[in-house]
Amino acid sequence: MNLYLRLLLLNLLVRFRRPVTLWEGTRTPFRVFPNDLDVFRHMTNSRYLGFCDLSRLDLLVRAGYWAEVKRRGWFPVVAAQTITYRRSLTLGQKFEVHTRMLGFDERNSYLEQTFVSRGETMARAVIQVRFLRRGGGSVTHAELEESVGGYPADLELPAWVREWASSVRVSSKISAAGE
Repeated sequence: MNLYLRLLLLNLLVRFRRPVTLWEGTRTPFRVFPNDLDVFRHMTNSRYLGFCDLSRLDLLVRAGYWAEVKRRGWFPVVAAQTITYRRSLTLGQKFEVHTRMLGFDERNSYLEQTFVSRGETMARAVIQVRFLRRGGGSVTHAELEESVGGYPADLELPAWVREWASSVRVSSKISAAGE
């Protein structure tokens, strides 16, 4: 079952799941299928990022924000991401992806996505997302805040996420190898 089929299934099932707010997060259930495996018979690393995509969509749809994003002509893109693998997921294993907002800076939104199976953390990803306009350009911090009705007062981007974001920023200038 490829990710498009899972996307279709997610779109069908999301209607039966409890609505959430952007701030409380979601738990999106999955199972490892044969085509998710690599030659070592554990879930291949690229699938983790695909499941992150599906789980972020689950959050946006269940929070009612996906409709707002589409209405405004915006779309989210991943600007940066990092994932740490702790244990392998194997054939037939059930798992959930826990998705939660970490916070915002002047350009981006940040989420944490944790892969959990049988109460154990299997992997964790941190995702930097930027919203773009269909007509071109980035959505501003102020526009994002207005579109969600304001940010919670206690949602402050952790310092380690700011440091990570700064360390992965890519310059538009071409540099010589090794610089």
